[in-house]
Amino acid sequence: MKVRDIMTTSVVSLSVEDTVVKAASIMKEHNVGSVPVCQGSNVVGIITDRDITLKSVASGVNSNSQNVREVMSSDPALGSPDMSLDDASRMMSEQQIRRLPIVENQQLVGIIALGDLAVQPKSDEKAGNALSNISQQSPQQ
Repeated sequence: MKVRDIMTTSVVSLSVEDTVVKAASIMKEHNVGSVPVCQGSNVVGIITDRDITLKSVASGVNSNSQNVREVMSSDPALGSPDMSLDDASRMMSEQQIRRLPIVENQQLVGIIALGDLAVQPKSDEKAGNALSNISQQSPQQ
């Protein structure tokens, strides 16, 4: 089975110039915990609810004037629609990420989450292993 078979294709994205408040609003509106960030058509980052909490709110920065670029994680891992679910799960585990933007011809075409992998019969164990690896504290924390 390929990533294209299970990825979510109705993906919202933000611009690097959008505000952190807009990012939080988009997350609330779409009930998601992360949003890919694009510059033009290229995915250049991803912003998560955790990024907003730690890098904006907890730092006391005015989220109305802070750009997404200042808070996002840059150069995110990106997947391909044609990669196998095993490869996607492995990449997510190695990169310690819960969500993987999917690009084709440098265009954002979808996103997969660990939860998407967990409901696949052959991938549920790998998703569980990936989650265990992600949940372990990384050395730089």
